[in-house]
Amino acid sequence: MVRSMSEPKNPIVVIPAHLASKRLPDKPIADIHGQPMIVHVWRRAVKADVGPVIVACADFQIIDAVKDAGGDAVYTTGDHVSGSDRVFEAMHTVDPQKKHDCVINLQGDLPTIEPDVIRAVLRPLDDEAVDIATLAAEITDDAERDDPNVVKAVLSLADGADRGRALYFSRAKVPSSGRLFHHIGIYAFRREALDRFVKSPRGNLERLEKLEQLRALENGMRIDAQLVDTVPLGVDTPADLERARAMLAPGG
Repeated sequence: MVRSMSEPKNPIVVIPAHLASKRLPDKPIADIHGQPMIVHVWRRAVKADVGPVIVACADFQIIDAVKDAGGDAVYTTGDHVSGSDRVFEAMHTVDPQKKHDCVINLQGDLPTIEPDVIRAVLRPLDDEAVDIATLAAEITDDAERDDPNVVKAVLSLADGADRGRALYFSRAKVPSSGRLFHHIGIYAFRREALDRFVKSPRGNLERLEKLEQLRALENGMRIDAQLVDTVPLGVDTPADLERARAMLAPGG
């Protein structure tokens, strides 16, 4: 994989996961055609071929599932408020000397995500001014425009550009007209940006919107978003799990 001069040279992928899900208990180890969901995500991250892949979790059932599949997993404490906090702890365990200059925080509930989508999150980091990179896709379903469960990324986007600087994130319909973008919660942090982010205080906007990425913006950090064609299926409910099983069915 050819990288630009300013793009991180030694990324690592960390997949935070935990069993305590209100809408879908034991979600990471839910069976999808003989393999736990977390293993499907891990395999796709490995296929992305951007660097080592580690699962970070507080549950030994998840650790056992990943290791049984041949992967690496590390134990983290169970009281983390966000996945980024769990990723931060894991990096202290697996890379205390900070040899990895970039950390991709990949959600553990995306079993159908394409490897090239994972790779795409690194692209905005070819600009040395960018602290954190993420992904977004243009909203084409009218139902999503007013859905508070669909987080919108407000981007400063030049005509014809496929990436832009994030100015805000909201559950509301913003901007009020024009193109709307569905934020995809995958992040690539420069290593020093991850440290700064988790040590920064939570602001009022993060509390109001319940969106941790607003902490970065409130503390003066720059987030750029790379546009991709589609939003990967996030598994949050039993119905989502059935959709994932159908999408991943052998021969499907």
